[in-house]
Amino acid sequence: MHPASIRLFLANGSPTGLRTAELSNWNGKGVTCPRSEFRDFLAREELEQPGIYLLTGVDPETDEPAIYIGEAEHLRKRLATGHKHVNQDFWNTITIFISQNDYMTKAHVKYIEGRLIVMARATGRAKLENSVSSGAKLSEADTAEMESFIEYMMQLLPVLGVTHFTPVRQPARKQAGTVERAEDTTLYYRIKQLTATGQRTEQGFVVYSGSEAVYELKPSCSNGIRELREKLIGNGVLKKTDSGYVFTADHEFGSPSTAGAIICGGSTNGLTAWKNASGVTLKALESED
Repeated sequence: MHPASIRLFLANGSPTGLRTAELSNWNGKGVTCPRSEFRDFLAREELEQPGIYLLTGVDPETDEPAIYIGEAEHLRKRLATGHKHVNQDFWNTITIFISQNDYMTKAHVKYIEGRLIVMARATGRAKLENSVSSGAKLSEADTAEMESFIEYMMQLLPVLGVTHFTPVRQPARKQAGTVERAEDTTLYYRIKQLTATGQRTEQGFVVYSGSEAVYELKPSCSNGIRELREKLIGNGVLKKTDSGYVFTADHEFGSPSTAGAIICGGSTNGLTAWKNASGVTLKALESED
């Protein structure tokens, strides 16, 4: 992504309330607000045009993050008339994106909706409430323009609290002014002939698909780790094997220590347990930065 300046406006002064976001040299605009301010949100002029809307929250049955991705030729009419997902209780926040020069059409926002659905499925960070796919056929020029619009959206969404489209596996970043080079950021956790691989991320630590974990928990294992392990087994992220468990998908944890605890079956210091291919600990690697 390219460097950019972000302009945030807090409509009621609250950093978690209704707010708008714009990027330098971009004609798009994002608006987000908590469900408690939905009535004020519907009165905004940005909703008088075509746009994309995202409903984000927590699935009431699984307590997992959830998202619905929608589009509308007239946002206010779509959102104020009792749309099915607007009336459901899973969402806590709504975020919209519109064009400030009124050039987007129904086909444009339909295309973006389809692309976002594909991206949300690919990252797997949240339960996707959309039951069907979407999309629209655009000209080559319009497709390129909408892809650029989506790229700007991806820069703003995390700032507005929506991380559902951020890839779990993140490429290594080079420092400004350095020569760009390939860098292996894979870290390893080895225990009882088992090996897990992972990577530090902006949100915590991701354990890669195919990583192995011990079968038995340590007697001193905390209740929190026991419950998290059972949840991962229940939703299929951890699958039983002859030697223990294996991760069936990339899974992000809040810290390297939590990731390590799931793998070794008890408490561990993730900063020293995770090492690169040369045996250097995560703690030492971060001290070098």
